Amino acid sequence: MEGLIPLVNRLQDAFAALGQSCLLDLPQIAVVGGQSAGKSSVLENCVSRDFLPRGSGIVTRRPLVLQLVTAKTEYAEFLHCKGRKFTDFDEVRQEIEVETDRITGVNKGISSIPINLRIYSPHVLSLTLIDLPGITKVPVGDQPPDIELQIRDMIMQFIARENCLILAVTPANTDLANSDALKLAKEVDPQGLRTIGVITKLDLMDEGTDAREILENKLLPLRRGYIGVVNRSQKDIDGKKDIKAALLAERKFFLSHPAYRHMADRMGTPYLQKVLNQQLTNHIRDTLPAFRSKLQSQLLSIEHEVEVYKNFRPEDPTRKTKALLQMVQQFSVDFEKRIEGSGDQVDTLELSGGAKINRIFHERFPFELVKMEFNEKELRREISYAIKNIHGIRTGLFTPDMAFEAIVKKQIVKLKGPCLKSVDLVMQELINTVKKCTKKLATYPRLCEETERIVAGYIREREEKTKDQVLLLIDIQVSYINTNHEDFIGFAKYGTNLPPSRQIVIRKGWLTINNIGIMKGGSKEYWFVLTAESLSWYKDDEEKEKKYMLPLDNLKVRDVEKSFMSSKHIFALFNTEQRNVYKDYRFLELACDSQEEVDSWKASLLRAGVYPDKSSTENDENGQADNFSMDPQLERQVETIRNLVDSYMSIINKCIRDLIPKTIMHLMINNVKEFINAELLAHLYSSEDQNTLMEESAEQAQRRDEMLRMYQALKEALAIIGDISTSTVSTPAPPPVDDSWLQQARRSPPPSPSTQRRPTLNNPPTRPLSGRGPAPAIPSPGPQSGAPPVPFRPGPLPPFPSGGEAHGGPPQVPSRPTRAPPSVPR
Repeated sequence: MEGLIPLVNRLQDAFAALGQSCLLDLPQIAVVGGQSAGKSSVLENCVSRDFLPRGSGIVTRRPLVLQLVTAKTEYAEFLHCKGRKFTDFDEVRQEIEVETDRITGVNKGISSIPINLRIYSPHVLSLTLIDLPGITKVPVGDQPPDIELQIRDMIMQFIARENCLILAVTPANTDLANSDALKLAKEVDPQGLRTIGVITKLDLMDEGTDAREILENKLLPLRRGYIGVVNRSQKDIDGKKDIKAALLAERKFFLSHPAYRHMADRMGTPYLQKVLNQQLTNHIRDTLPAFRSKLQSQLLSIEHEVEVYKNFRPEDPTRKTKALLQMVQQFSVDFEKRIEGSGDQVDTLELSGGAKINRIFHERFPFELVKMEFNEKELRREISYAIKNIHGIRTGLFTPDMAFEAIVKKQIVKLKGPCLKSVDLVMQELINTVKKCTKKLATYPRLCEETERIVAGYIREREEKTKDQVLLLIDIQVSYINTNHEDFIGFAKYGTNLPPSRQIVIRKGWLTINNIGIMKGGSKEYWFVLTAESLSWYKDDEEKEKKYMLPLDNLKVRDVEKSFMSSKHIFALFNTEQRNVYKDYRFLELACDSQEEVDSWKASLLRAGVYPDKSSTENDENGQADNFSMDPQLERQVETIRNLVDSYMSIINKCIRDLIPKTIMHLMINNVKEFINAELLAHLYSSEDQNTLMEESAEQAQRRDEMLRMYQALKEALAIIGDISTSTVSTPAPPPVDDSWLQQARRSPPPSPSTQRRPTLNNPPTRPLSGRGPAPAIPSPGPQSGAPPVPFRPGPLPPFPSGGEAHGGPPQVPSRPTRAPPSVPR
């Protein structure tokens, strides 16, 4: 398993060059802590070299991805300047500062773009660490007011990933319960599976105090426990104290300190390196199967797109000609598929192409025709005027056919609007289809633009010719009124002697007969059918059982006042000759649910020649009497022509509904398809030079390079991972611990010193807090130098002797947290 960390380093380098386009969660360790907590010193001690910028305020202003690799020679490499080996680590520090200032500016700005640094050395164990900016509270320099939130968000981007271990660094001379690093770690890792605690500045604690309870994982326990380190002081750094000497001093400190010497072999920077190496190795091994699955899914997602780029040969002189022919052919095929319909590339969100044109033909266009409902009063008024004007000074005895022709022609001309509107709708959909098809030509912006311009221009040309033809069809219908049409009921056929199948049905619907007595069954709803000659009602809308047929001769309509107890609106039919209308009823009262329905039925009865009673029309508008003559002969002629116009217009509508889609299909759609297949290529050649036309966009070239690099990197990564066996048993997670101290610290501010003395690292309790958590999950000491590292597998730990001089494992503590009982001071 020693090759796992270098493997991830290689993957990290491969994908870092691709930027943000490859969002892979690589296993790594993120170093988190407050400002001046000692993060940089910990990293430098791990490398045994001074190479990080130092100073007051915020120094780390960009994430530093630090890859440590065990090697025989010592040098450093940056990803942004490949090939250059840094042997002087002062130059490494300067390069980090220069690269930081290049992105963030020179006045304390921050950026989330990482710097990748790899250090080869015989003094390091293989590790991948990310040094993150310290958590700060107050903005300085040109930092924005929300600098704390920006740094927090940047840290969260790294530690929120499931494959990232969190190294939470806290100085020993501050209250651990208020550690910003542990609070952030708890937010993204509530179970504590990924968090490792590091306590720095142990040598700076007040005399007489120590952090033994913390390091033994008793006071504020973590599942993976704590490791203490002693870094160089600022005086040592200024005095150029050698790190090797500092490591020896650190070892001496732990061996000689009475509170720490019993666990000195589990403290210090070398042990921290070993633990991080083992835990990162185990972490990589555990996450490798899921990581491989993610790589495979990403490879499959881009494989189809990369297939197009594989055959790209920029040096081929015929490349542009071939590409032009392929693009035009592809455009033609796509356009035809979208119009004719195809199983591939189906739009599941909305209708488009041929389906939308079909809807225009068979739903939208007929709807536009139906919307042209005749204003019944206005139409009858026009017919009345036409009859009178044709008769002139004479009083006509017969219904004039010229009035019928004049009214019909006027109605036919009104059809031009819906017909032209349907042409516009089809034209717009064709242009939208062209725009969707040209998206595949986006690789060549000029070709895309020219293709869209040429085809859209041709569609508009065809639109003009189609509109001319549509208007011609309407004019043809106007030019000759064929009253001998087989579906037309002419003057000779119109009359009471027509068989029921040939009589005009004016209206059908449900009505309630309101005035039938309770003894005879009471009010009941029937299905009514109104024709030009009679009003019939049936038991139901299947019209099989006819209840009654009432002739319309001498009938009129009268309003009936709505009763207090009824919610229905009522009108009545009565005979002008004082006869019974229905059986022994003088009136036939019919009821509807709304006044609008009543008005609609009265208009339909008006068409059938059943007029309102004179008394009910006295309150109408003043001009009503002038418009409608109550001359029975004229009324009969108006009604005759009204029914004839209705019959003939139904023939015209049927004809127009059939011819207009055919005309549009022939003159527009089929012509456009033929133009794209036969003439588009010639128009493209004549419009512009081929080299200009096939100039590739810079974005596309960049995308092709990125996709090919990513494809190769993914394939290489899968090949590397495929050589490693991942069938080894996973390391179990450390047991849970009592983390209520973190919850309390988040919920309430710490009490003031005057009201309560809280146990801190500088002020530890005088009695040991026994039973505060389980044994720390820290790896046992490794074998002698030169032996391979043993993977960390936490388990039951041996009991720790009561004496303070032993160098065994950590103390054995109960697995269940309990309240600390009083005990005798040690």
